Amino acid sequence: MSKFRVAVLDDEKDMLENCRRILLSWGHQPIILEDPTAALETVAEEKPDVFITDIRMPGKSGMDVLAELKQAYPDLPVIVFTAYASVETAVEAIKAGAFDYIVKPFTIDSFRVVLDRALDRQRLQRENQELRAQLSHSFKLDCIIGSSPQMRKLAELIQKVGRTDANVLIQGESGTGKELVARCVHASSVRAKRSFVPLDCAAIPEPLMESELFGHQRGAFTGAVQNKPGLFETANGGTIFLDEIGEMPLSIQSKLLRVLQERTFRRVGSTELSKTDVRVVAATNRNLDTERKANRFREDLFFRLAVITIEVPPLRDRTGDIPMLADHFARQFAENSRLKFSRISAPAVEILENYSWPGNVRQLQNVMERAITLSSSDILTPEDLPDMVRQREVISVDRISRGLDFKHAKAKCVDAFERQYLMRLLEETTYNLSKVARLSGLNRRTIYRIMEKHGIINKRGNEDGFEEEFDTEDPGEDIPEEDFQEEYIN
Repeated sequence: MSKFRVAVLDDEKDMLENCRRILLSWGHQPIILEDPTAALETVAEEKPDVFITDIRMPGKSGMDVLAELKQAYPDLPVIVFTAYASVETAVEAIKAGAFDYIVKPFTIDSFRVVLDRALDRQRLQRENQELRAQLSHSFKLDCIIGSSPQMRKLAELIQKVGRTDANVLIQGESGTGKELVARCVHASSVRAKRSFVPLDCAAIPEPLMESELFGHQRGAFTGAVQNKPGLFETANGGTIFLDEIGEMPLSIQSKLLRVLQERTFRRVGSTELSKTDVRVVAATNRNLDTERKANRFREDLFFRLAVITIEVPPLRDRTGDIPMLADHFARQFAENSRLKFSRISAPAVEILENYSWPGNVRQLQNVMERAITLSSSDILTPEDLPDMVRQREVISVDRISRGLDFKHAKAKCVDAFERQYLMRLLEETTYNLSKVARLSGLNRRTIYRIMEKHGIINKRGNEDGFEEEFDTEDPGEDIPEEDFQEEYIN
C-alpha cells in the first residue's frame, strides 16, 4: 500500500497515541493534533490525505471543525469519531459532509475498513488528477511544431517507436526539446494512459540517486524515518524518462542495467525483490558512444538503452521552422499573460531566421516571451528583440540559402548582408547617421531605404537622423533599390 498522510484530532492523549502507533504500523504518516483551532492551519501546511476528528471536544466541537474543513477543502475526506452510537449523531455528521464515522471504542479492523475506503477514494482521485494533468498538456504529435523535412522525419519515427515497447535513447543539444519528444513517444504508446515520470539525473546528488530511483526502507540510512517508494514504483505500467542520463554515476548505472535486464529491483535497505513494468526513455546532450569508449559510461547499459536512437536536430539546422515556432510561442505567452499580439513583422522574422540560436528552441521561447512582455504594440518589430539576437547575426551562405534556387538564395544573402553591415556601422557610430554616410559612401536616401526595409529605428531621435552640421550635399551616391544588390554583391 502506498503511504498516505493521516491527520487525527482528539483531546484524549491516549487515543492519539494509539492512533499514531496503528497508522505507523500500516505504513502511513500520522499527523497528531490536540487543538481544534489549529485544524485549518495544519491542513494548509501538512496537506493530509484524510482528516479524522473527534466529535466531542472542549472549546470547538468536531462538527465545527468538519464544517470549516469542508468549506476550505471540499475534496478532503473527513472521518469523525463519536462515543455516541446513535443514528442521529452519525446522520448529522454525514449530512454535514463527513465521509464516514467510527464509533468509540473501536476495533483495529473496523478502523482499518473505514480508513481504507477513504484512502481508496483519495488514491482514485490522485490518478484522475494525474491523468487530467497529462491530457491537459496535449502531448500529441501535433505539438511538435515545424514543417521542415527534419521534423516530418522525426514525427514519423516517433509514431513507429510508439507502437513498440523498446527502450529509447534521445540525443540532441540542450534546449532542442528532448523531453517533449519523450512525452510524444509515451503519448503514442499503449502506456499513454499510465504515468509519465521524468527525472533529471544531473539534478540529483549521487548519494540520493539510488533512493530516488528505487526507493528505500525505513531505517536504511540516517534520515530514512519511513518507507519511500522510488520512481520505478511510481512509474509502474508507464514510462520513466531519465533526462541527462550521461550524468548518472557509474555505481548507479550498474543497478539500472539490472532493472532493464531483469525487470526487478530492491529498495535501499530491503532484501526483497520488487517487479516493475516500465518503459525507459533516456536523453542526453552528450555523445554516449564517445563516453562509453572513454569508459565514462557503461557499454552494456548504452546498448540496452539505445535499442532505438532518436536524434533531435538543433534549431540552426531547421531555420524554416523558426517563423512557425516564434509565432506559436508569442501567441501562447500573449494568451497566458492576457497581452495583445497579432503578428511578427517581416524584418523581425528575418532577424530570427538569421540568428544562430545556440540555446535552440528553449532560447527562442525565452526571446519571444521577453519580446511580448516589452513590446508596446501588438506587432513585434526588430526593436522588440534583444540586442544579442539583433546585433550578432552571422551570415552563413549555406544556412541562409538552403532549399532555395540561385536567384532567391542570392537575394536572401544580400538582405542579410545589408542589415548586418548597416547595424555594425550604426552601433560603432552610436547611430550618428552623418558618420555612417561618410564611412559607407552611401547617399542618405539609400541609408533611409535600407533602414526602413529592415525595420531599423533611429535611436538618435532627431527628425532626419543626421547631425545639423552635416553638409547638405550628399557624401555618396544614391543607389536605386533595383541596382543595390548587383552593385554590392558582384
